[in-house]
Amino acid sequence: MSTTSPEAVKKLLENMQTDLRSLSMECKKKFPPVKEAAESGIVKIKTIAARNTDILTALKENSSEVVQPFLMGCGTKEPKITQLCLAAIQRLMSHEVVSEAAAGNIINMLWQLMENGLEELKLLQTVLVLLTTNTVVHDEVLSKAIVLCFRLHFTKDNITNNTAAATVRQVVTVVFERMVAEDERFKGMAEQPPAIQGNSNRRSVSTLRPSAKDAYMLFQDLCQLVNADAPYWLVGMTEMTRTFGLELLESVLNDFPGVFLQHQEFSFLLKERVCPLVIKLFSPNIKFRQGSGSGSSASPAPVEKPYFPICMRLLRVVSVLIKHFYSLLVTECEIFLSLLVKFLDGEKPQWLRAVAVESVHRLCVQPHLLRSFCQSYDMKQHSTKVFRDIVNALGSFIQSLFIVPSVGSVSSTNTPAGLSLSGSYSPTWMVGTGGGLTTQAAFEYRGTWIPLMTVSVQGSAKATYLEMLDKVEPPSIPEGYAMSVAFSALLDLVRGITSMIERELAKEEEAVARGGPEPIGPAHTDTLLQEPRESQQVWEEMVNACWCGLLAALSLLLDASTDETATENILKAELTMASLCGRLGLVTPRDAFITAICKASLPPHYALTALYSNAANLSNKTYSIQGQNVQIISPSSESHQHVVAMGQPLTSQPQGTVVLTAKNIQCMRTLLNLAHCHGAVLGTSWQLVLATLQHLVWILGLKPGVGGGLKPGRAVEGPSTVLTTAVMTDLPVISNILSRLFESSQYLDDVSLHHLINALCSLSMEAMEMAYGTNKEPSLFAVAKLLETGLVNMDRIEILWRPLTAHLLEVCQHPNARMREWGAEAITSLIKAGLAYKHDPPLSQNQRLHLLLLNPLKELSNVLHADIRQKQLECVLQVLQSQGDSLGPGWPLVLGVIGAIRNDQGESLIRTAFQCLQLVVTDFLPTMPCTCLQIVVDVAGSFGLQNQELNISLTSIGLLWNISDYFFQRAEIITEELEKEEAILLQQACDKGETLNRPFHPAPPFDCLWLCLYAKLGELCVDPRPAVRKSAGQTMFSTIAAHGTLLQQPTWHIVVWKVLFHLLNCVRKSSTTADKEKIESGGGNILIHHSRDTAEKQWAETWVLTLAGVARIFNTRKYLLQQLGDFFKAWEVLLDHIQSAALSKNNEVSLAALKSFQEILQLVTPVKDSDKPDTLGAMDIPPVLMEPLTAPGPGRPLPRSDSLAERLAQRYSTQPQLPPPGEEQDDSALWWSAWSTWYRTGTECTRPPSGGGDKLAFVPSQPFLTALIQIFPALYQHIATGFSMDDLRKLGIILHGAVSVPISSDASPFILPSYTEAVLTSLQEAVLTALDVLQKAICVGPETLQVMYPAIFEQLLQFVEFSCKPPQYGKMETKHVANAKYNQIQLFAPAEWVALNYVPFAERSLEVVVDLYQKTACHKAVIAEKVLQNIIKTLRVPLGLKYACPAESTWKLAVSSLLKVLSIGLPVARQQASSGKFDTMWPKLAHAFEDFLFTKSTPPDNLSIQEFQKNEAIDVEVVQLISTEILPYANFIPKEFVGQIMAMLNKGSIHSQSSSFTEAEIDIRMREEFSKVCFETLLQFSFSNKVSTPQEGYISRMALAVLLQRAQEVLHRYVEDERLSGRCPLPRQQVTEIIFVLKAVSTLMDSLKKTQPENVDGNTWAQVIALYPTLVECITCSSAEVSSALKEALGPFKDLMQPPVSKVQNGES
Repeated sequence: MSTTSPEAVKKLLENMQTDLRSLSMECKKKFPPVKEAAESGIVKIKTIAARNTDILTALKENSSEVVQPFLMGCGTKEPKITQLCLAAIQRLMSHEVVSEAAAGNIINMLWQLMENGLEELKLLQTVLVLLTTNTVVHDEVLSKAIVLCFRLHFTKDNITNNTAAATVRQVVTVVFERMVAEDERFKGMAEQPPAIQGNSNRRSVSTLRPSAKDAYMLFQDLCQLVNADAPYWLVGMTEMTRTFGLELLESVLNDFPGVFLQHQEFSFLLKERVCPLVIKLFSPNIKFRQGSGSGSSASPAPVEKPYFPICMRLLRVVSVLIKHFYSLLVTECEIFLSLLVKFLDGEKPQWLRAVAVESVHRLCVQPHLLRSFCQSYDMKQHSTKVFRDIVNALGSFIQSLFIVPSVGSVSSTNTPAGLSLSGSYSPTWMVGTGGGLTTQAAFEYRGTWIPLMTVSVQGSAKATYLEMLDKVEPPSIPEGYAMSVAFSALLDLVRGITSMIERELAKEEEAVARGGPEPIGPAHTDTLLQEPRESQQVWEEMVNACWCGLLAALSLLLDASTDETATENILKAELTMASLCGRLGLVTPRDAFITAICKASLPPHYALTALYSNAANLSNKTYSIQGQNVQIISPSSESHQHVVAMGQPLTSQPQGTVVLTAKNIQCMRTLLNLAHCHGAVLGTSWQLVLATLQHLVWILGLKPGVGGGLKPGRAVEGPSTVLTTAVMTDLPVISNILSRLFESSQYLDDVSLHHLINALCSLSMEAMEMAYGTNKEPSLFAVAKLLETGLVNMDRIEILWRPLTAHLLEVCQHPNARMREWGAEAITSLIKAGLAYKHDPPLSQNQRLHLLLLNPLKELSNVLHADIRQKQLECVLQVLQSQGDSLGPGWPLVLGVIGAIRNDQGESLIRTAFQCLQLVVTDFLPTMPCTCLQIVVDVAGSFGLQNQELNISLTSIGLLWNISDYFFQRAEIITEELEKEEAILLQQACDKGETLNRPFHPAPPFDCLWLCLYAKLGELCVDPRPAVRKSAGQTMFSTIAAHGTLLQQPTWHIVVWKVLFHLLNCVRKSSTTADKEKIESGGGNILIHHSRDTAEKQWAETWVLTLAGVARIFNTRKYLLQQLGDFFKAWEVLLDHIQSAALSKNNEVSLAALKSFQEILQLVTPVKDSDKPDTLGAMDIPPVLMEPLTAPGPGRPLPRSDSLAERLAQRYSTQPQLPPPGEEQDDSALWWSAWSTWYRTGTECTRPPSGGGDKLAFVPSQPFLTALIQIFPALYQHIATGFSMDDLRKLGIILHGAVSVPISSDASPFILPSYTEAVLTSLQEAVLTALDVLQKAICVGPETLQVMYPAIFEQLLQFVEFSCKPPQYGKMETKHVANAKYNQIQLFAPAEWVALNYVPFAERSLEVVVDLYQKTACHKAVIAEKVLQNIIKTLRVPLGLKYACPAESTWKLAVSSLLKVLSIGLPVARQQASSGKFDTMWPKLAHAFEDFLFTKSTPPDNLSIQEFQKNEAIDVEVVQLISTEILPYANFIPKEFVGQIMAMLNKGSIHSQSSSFTEAEIDIRMREEFSKVCFETLLQFSFSNKVSTPQEGYISRMALAVLLQRAQEVLHRYVEDERLSGRCPLPRQQVTEIIFVLKAVSTLMDSLKKTQPENVDGNTWAQVIALYPTLVECITCSSAEVSSALKEALGPFKDLMQPPVSKVQNGES
């Protein structure tokens, strides 16, 4: 309820009346005047109430009268009355119904009470109410009231004392509040002219308004009083204390700064009175030094010694002055601040230092103030660097707290704090860590332990000792208090400055951002730019001034801190400073703070050069503070820290383990935080940060994982990393922050990003340096982080790609495998990510970027390490799988990478590369530009040529086939695209004036593609590995066969000469120089077949394949090739190749060469057009394409069709040419060329080796020779017309040579029939066939050809001779097949040569001769060339040998052939007898008969009787021939011949025994039948009546005489020998002989009986009878055989036993 409301007024009136009544009651007896006054007062009040509406105003006007009764009451000095009165007065005052006059009266009355010492508390209360409820009290009245309060303050009563003090304070406040209110009221009015400056009359306050004047007078007197001078205004003061005065001054200054700032009079007081006063009062503190005894000093001690209450209050005043009036008192503040700094000195008393620190703390929480200091002092020349000094003083103060002065030495305090590294003193106690103990936060450094207290809330400087206003004695300062305050001060200082500057920076940036787009006037821009420049200078100066001191102090504290929170705060301070320096571009301080954090993160004395080198730079810039160097404190022993991890230091030399403490980890997190949040301002100090992180990561054993993130891994070697569980839980967090740190690099600007990349690169370089020459695990931190950074900055990858990849490529070449592996991991991950990233514009439209991204992939090919190439290729594979469709311009690059394989790279690499290639060929050929197809061919070829993995080589050849198929299917599209490209290239070449440089240039581009493919296959065809050659050869020829039609005709020229013949040359060269050494096995357990166990044999296979392939192409593509101008030349070259292959010493090659020869000979003269298949059919075109081309004849136009070959043909405006009709006749040159090749080959291969019995001489094989000879008939068809005698002779030599060649004993079981079978080998068949072809040709041919018959006979007869005399092959020893070792067991012994069984061949030849002779006996040439004589001459040999012949059949055949030939030839010979052409034949015939019938060879022992009889029958046949064909025509036959025949028959009639039969068989074996026939013939002709010439008779008679004479001799000798031998049997031969003679005798007797008696000469009978006695003598013989023969011989003699007849009767003999 307000005091003016009607109810309140009513209440007031009632209360007043009550009060007055009470007063009159109290005073009724003792003080009647008072009673009366009270009663009249009641009346007065009633009257006022009745008369006035505004009762309060009326009351005020009459207040003097209204108050009077109460004043009188007070005058009674009766306590009860006085109290009642004072209460009533207070009630009036509170309703503001007291006028000025009344107030004066009241004050006077109170003064009297005061002097009487009555109701002191009531008095104070009343004064207070009076002054606070209204403003009526002024000037002297006011001063009197104030003095009254002061006087009461100094009473002896404590309560009064304190109450008065409070009242004084309130009153002083009221005075100033009135002034403020007054100023408010007059705000709008015009100001009075200001007072004249420099007015020395302190009382001249005329310019001030009333309230202001009161305030002025009061303040002035307070100063006077504190200074112990008399007051001007507060008259009546009796005593005053300085402490109270200072407190009042402080409260006024603190509460009403506006008054002093707005009114010059007051400002003047401040400058002139307050400051000098403060400085004067400070002097004892300044002069005092602890340790100098106060007693000995001359000056009076009480004055001089610092007095805590005053000192503390002075500092409070100074704080206020600096805080509020800094701008007024710049110079004075400089003095105050310097003093303050001095008070922190170690020599000052502890309490003084504590209070000073509190004061400094107060300053530190006011950043704007600090800024002003900096501007006003530090930035001015010749001025104290106040701000710097404050910070440095704090730093020194903190350092000094850690220095324990050694006893008795004062100077020791001057040693620089914490510079010695040797102090590794460790306290004997450990801070408990766990076990329920809560550790007290503290700092511990080199044995000095300082607890840390919570002194104030962050950001506010709540002082403890500055508030101890009631203490007179200096308090004892607890341990650690000063440190705690200083610590808070430091933190607040940093926090304040940084947040202030950062706020302003942010504002500025905002302004710039806002102002950016608007056009700014020139003047405007200047101011805009200037202001920031100034403020920037201030900020820089502030940082430059404070960083050294801060860093020194913070480093020391960080080192000493044992409390996590404290550490956190210190780190936060260092972090914010570092970031601020970074933002301001102050590199040195930024690096210094970062270095400090880095060092704190690492174990003590950890050798990290980056940090120390930096520290060294900084120490050059240290400032000296009061003789103490402020330096970056090196960490002391950390024994009091809680160790949480132990690990390996990252150094090149192995060292022991290092330990990490919880604090290290905490610092590490700060470092991460710094890098994460302030990466943009780190610039070059990224280096420091990252180096440190790298070492920490290493010690903690974090290893990089996929994408570069770090995961806890185990150390590889050395004492393994040991981590406590505390850290184990932290690790994932740390690694996560690490990753986030690099993820946040995406928010850095380009420059900062470059700094980061550079730092990582140089860090990585260091790691590489360190990893040289060791196989220790390297530090992969930098590489992993480069990867991470690259991955998150994909959107602007272009700006960092080059430095990033260039460095990673270096890493990839590092000798340390782990290092390399990560380099490759990083680079490949980046490439994959880069290609997969959705760039804007997309890669397909940004070819430059596309190639930029792929380039490092290519660069990796230059690295020699296989593991890197493996990674590279795996990357290619993944790129292909994910981006294969969109590689576009990157194809050449990717293919280059796939193809960059070398043989020294090992299988797995090549296998991976090959997988890529397979993928390309199977999936991506259609998507790549056609210009890359040639590269694909090259790459596939290079895989074929690599020699590490055979299967890959083979598969790559398969790929080449697939590629060729692809070319074939998309021929048109590829052709078009290539031609477009070609046109562009040609244009460019023309512009440069060069010629177009591409392989196979004149051919069209599509053909060039094919030629490249063929060339690659050609290279593979001469690969060192046989399997590759084989596969390549097959592929090449198949491709040419299947797709060759697409080539233009001129291209075929290149194919023939540059591809096919070139290949043949290479193969021939390699084959002829190939190694003949045996290859043991094909690697692993593969056994090699003996036909492939030398390089030479393996090359042979290649040669075979190649030659066959080329021949096939010549065959199938003859038309195409014949249109080339130089077909004949090509044919010659091909024949030359065939010849050299045929003459190769390798059977396989030579045989195959002949097959190819046969093949090209089948390319027979073209069939007539009518029955020719269409041309494309002949070229192996798939049938689908052949339908439309129905045999276009030469005259008809080609029907239009869409076949592929044609479309291409039309494209090149040519038509598939068909040969003109008359082309066949020109082939003869080709055939004669072929004949001469055949002849040369035959001559060479059948010429026997010149050397002696060299087992290693080369002998052509049977199949080869067979094939060679089999070619002749086909070839002859074509050359028959010109075949001359000369050619025949050549042929004969070759046939003869071929047949003479022996075979190796190894091969004999496969070629030779078993010796007993009469079978021809295929070679012999072929030889006979060749002659047969000729003979038939001659037969049907013209007369002129018949001159060739004798030559053919001659050839055949040579073969016949082989039956008995196998041909000699050079000087080579041949064995009979039965004696040759078939080396089945000694598989590798040198082969022996076996002569063939020529018998069947010779016999067949003989049959041919007989056949031929039967046909041609009468031909002139046959007669003229004495063919019959030659036949006989030839047959004489087997006939003569008879049983000695190699085969029994031979002589039998020879006999029957002779008989056949003679049966035809003799009549011819008789006819031609006169011509003499047969004269020489007869003796030969005689010899032949002689040799046969009386052979020198004996029949074999095992001959059965039946056989013998058969053989005898043959002999008989011959004799019969003589008796039928020769003797009857004796008159046509030369005499000598007949004589020879007779002698022969004569001989046969006796001597026909064979000496080798058992007695049992002897009777049969005596060839009786033969002898009989001989006898009979002989006798028949001897005794014939038709003796044509006496000579004949003579011959027969003579023969008989000889025969009988011989019998006589044999018998005689036998008898003699028998007698002499006694019991011994005679030799076998003799017995046989006698038996034979006896048989002959009996035969003779038979013959004589059969002959006409007149034909027998008398002498003959006489000789026969003369034998009789001799026969009789033989009867005594002991042999049973002889006896039986004798019996037979004697038997016929009975016919001669007749009675003797008279001589006359018989007549003369």
